[in-house]
Amino acid sequence: MKISFHILTLVAGIFLLFSCEKKAPEIPKPAKPNILIILSDDQGTLDLNSYGSTDLATPNLDRLASRGVRFTQFYAAAPVCSPSRASLLTGKYNFNAGLFGNVDTPNNDPKGLSGLPTEEITMAEVFRPAGYRTAAIGKWHLGHTPEKLPNGQGFDYFFGHQRGCIDNYSHFFYWNGPNLHDLYQNEQEIYREGQFFGDLMVEEVKQFTQPSAEPFFIYWAINMPHYPYQGRESWLKHYENLPSPRREYAAFLSTLDELVGNVLDHLEQTGQLENTIIVFQSDHGHSTEERAYFGGGNAGPFAGAKFSMLEGGIRVPAIISWPGQIPEGEVRHQWAGAVDWLPTLADYIGVEIPNPTELDGLSLRKVISENASSPHDLMHWGTGNPENPKAAWAVRKGPWKLLGNPTDPTKKLTFGEADQLYLVNLQQDSTEVKNLATENSEVVSELLKLHMDWIEEILNRKSSK
Repeated sequence: MKISFHILTLVAGIFLLFSCEKKAPEIPKPAKPNILIILSDDQGTLDLNSYGSTDLATPNLDRLASRGVRFTQFYAAAPVCSPSRASLLTGKYNFNAGLFGNVDTPNNDPKGLSGLPTEEITMAEVFRPAGYRTAAIGKWHLGHTPEKLPNGQGFDYFFGHQRGCIDNYSHFFYWNGPNLHDLYQNEQEIYREGQFFGDLMVEEVKQFTQPSAEPFFIYWAINMPHYPYQGRESWLKHYENLPSPRREYAAFLSTLDELVGNVLDHLEQTGQLENTIIVFQSDHGHSTEERAYFGGGNAGPFAGAKFSMLEGGIRVPAIISWPGQIPEGEVRHQWAGAVDWLPTLADYIGVEIPNPTELDGLSLRKVISENASSPHDLMHWGTGNPENPKAAWAVRKGPWKLLGNPTDPTKKLTFGEADQLYLVNLQQDSTEVKNLATENSEVVSELLKLHMDWIEEILNRKSSK
């Protein structure tokens, strides 16, 4: 009986101990869904398994496609980094957002004139008043002065590099001198020498996405597969039988995919994946620059690449996923673009855009959820000085696309004097191999006038400031 009494006393004590422990309060689910935008860098048009590449391992981005909707005719707003990013964040064509080319380096622009004008309204400035915690992780490349850095453009938090590219271990920006260390937390320069930038980004995303009653908006601009190609050794081994530069490019792209998988797993493990809208796209086509070993990416049948307004330069992989809320494993062939993400996301989460009439983007909600027709009948592209008659541009109306001063870095196509105005019908031939301008002069005149009218509006705005 004595032993039994002691046992009962022990059991009672343990029960009392556990009953007195306070349970951690449950964090209420945010009233609005979280938003994660993932932007890859210099990724080729078809460089995912889900887009037809058979020599790549991209299971995590393909998982995203299987749980959402992917687009086959989706356009970056520009074939170069800074203008493309400006358009995604503002919902405007880059000319309308006041950014005409890549942001210059601080040593070449000491007054900070280059960059996304601070008066432009970004996604972060739309979502933050609606209760969202906002973060930019990764590559910025939209300005270097305080008002043009992420904290000045609506983001509560920033971790990443300010300039166009870095070495992923030293975190230095190497260009035409001076070489600059470029790793920041908000506006504070920090040092993580020897640590892989991809892993640092993943940890930052995980920290910012710890469960909270307040929804998060993250713009995760991954600097991959942009050169320098620095894929993990395991992926280089995996692709050892691929020829260079496809091998180096593929290893870096699969490294990117692995990083995305780490974040998807984290969101699933913390019970947030079902309440998170995830958007993925590339900023434009793959690079053929010397630093990229003159290639590596895959545009399939399309001509063009980075810097070109042919389809291979501006047609990009794009996916949206929101499990249980939008269709899963479906494909949309309607044409759409990066300028559409802001109005689409605002539509889904019920947030008003303060400047809706200024946007060039249109909501894709019905396209995504109901497979409706594209809301677009017209799109514009332009980079460089709009007053320069030799600058590249393009305009599309319906299936017709007119390119001004076209170039093809891949050398698939060559252009002569007669091709300064180059007309194609994408419905008949998306490879753009033949200039149809001569036999369709009325179409050329119509599209050229649309472009010239657009440029006149832009120049009038510039002169009035």
